[in-house]
Amino acid sequence: MNPSAIILNRHTQARQAILRQIAQTGPFIEGSLSPFKRPGCAQPGWHLTFKQRGRTRTLYVPLELVAEVKQWTLNYRRLKRLVRQVTRHSRALIHGHLANRRAASRSRALTSP
Repeated sequence: MNPSAIILNRHTQARQAILRQIAQTGPFIEGSLSPFKRPGCAQPGWHLTFKQRGRTRTLYVPLELVAEVKQWTLNYRRLKRLVRQVTRHSRALIHGHLANRRAASRSRALTSP
């Protein structure tokens, strides 16, 4: 479909704004960062837990990378939320297009002899 054929409405404008936010999202990584108790150490160690091919995996995260990896996981959650919003607005555009087609069809049926 030709992008210029899409009528600018609130869903199109909102979707474009969200897509700009997605483009500004920094590095991301899927998973959860969680501390674990290391024997004989006062500081906890950190694991990144994620799914790979349907299995739960963990990856040790060095202490000097914990803050950075935490930001990456937050970026991933934000990205998922933004993708859901884009999807919602895209579905609304499809729904509106179908409703307009049905209304036009009904209008033609009423006006034709």
